[in-house]
Amino acid sequence: MNGTDDQRQLIRPKQGRMVAGVCAGIGQFFGIDANIVRIVFVALTLFSAGAAALVYLVAWMIVPEEGEAGSIAENYLNKKKQ
Repeated sequence: MNGTDDQRQLIRPKQGRMVAGVCAGIGQFFGIDANIVRIVFVALTLFSAGAAALVYLVAWMIVPEEGEAGSIAENYLNKKKQ
């Protein structure tokens, strides 16, 4: 407890991404190599008959990109409200 308010946030970084940056963001958030996260996603996608691919798409929509105020889904919903 050093008095600083270090809150980590899951974001999709602009550097190190291969598709949408979800795996790079998860790897960065947990401090592991993004390639390990990618391998896990591929394995889960193969063994879950594609369900993990849907999880990836949902994460792409709800995890904000680096430098953006909101996620794709949040921005879409805010436009619909106006």
